[in-house]
Formats: sequence, C-alpha cells, structure tokens
Amino acid sequence: MPVDLDAPREIKQAYAHGHDRPLASYAVIDAVYVALLAVLGTAIARRGRLPERFEARDLALVGVATHKLSRLLGKHPVTSPLRAPFTRFTGTAGPAELQEEVRGTGPRHAIGELVSCPFCLAQWVATGFVFGLAAAPRATRLVAAILTTTATADLLHFAHARVAPDA
Repeated sequence: MPVDLDAPREIKQAYAHGHDRPLASYAVIDAVYVALLAVLGTAIARRGRLPERFEARDLALVGVATHKLSRLLGKHPVTSPLRAPFTRFTGTAGPAELQEEVRGTGPRHAIGELVSCPFCLAQWVATGFVFGLAAAPRATRLVAAILTTTATADLLHFAHARVAPDA
C-alpha cells in the first residue's frame, strides 16, 4: 500500500480551517514533554525515589503553587521579558497581569501560546513540582509554600479591595 505524503498537509488544512495552527510545532512540544517525563521518571525510579502515592496535603500545596507560578510566568509584567520573543504586549488584563498576543508562525507561535497561557503552563509547572516532591521534597515544599502563601495573599488583596475599595 503506497504512503500518501500529502495526508499530513491535508489534515492540517482541514483542521486549521484557514487559521494559523502550527500542528507540527505543537507535536514537537508534545514530544519534548513526553521525553521529559520519560527521562525524569527513569531518573527518579533508578534512584529509588518513585513514590507509591502522594499525600493529599502535598498535592494541595503544589496545586495552589502551580496555579500561582503558571499565572506568574504566563501573565505577570515582571516575567514579560521571558515571553517577549514570542508575544506582543496589547494591554493590561487585570491587577498585575498583562494581555499579550502571540506572534510569529510555526515554532515561535506554538511556544508563544505555551508561555502566555497559564492553563498550558500549568501542566509543565505541575510536572516540575510533582517530580520535585519525589526527588527533593523539602526544597519543593519550601518553594511551593512561598507560592501558596503568595496566592493566599492575592486572594486577601482582592477581598480587601472588594470590601474597602478606597483603602
């Protein structure tokens, strides 16, 4: 049976429906993520550090920390230099958050979507925290505690602003 070399192009055109959707670049990012999982998982297993389970309190801690770090990386003005090669500033999106538009095509566009999307970044950040819990739990909990405390402070700032908007 002959191989249809036009199939990937036809699939991309049918999927994209006239929009710039860098499917090949997404596939590379996906492959890098899966390879990262394999390498980290193998390294942790070889060191005998692969946990049988995680405690609920650790998952809650790194869950909140993942939320905070993914928003900090994907939206915060101070981290905009990391996103600048892949995005364009378009305005503010809320307290201490920026609105940015992804720029470029192919890999630049795909990376831009990843680094400017807190939901997309959360998968990578959570992976780091979970492997951190396995490899270096004390250091990981320290970092996660800082970010979780900051997220709690953010909620209190919003609550205060709602109760006493002029204060």
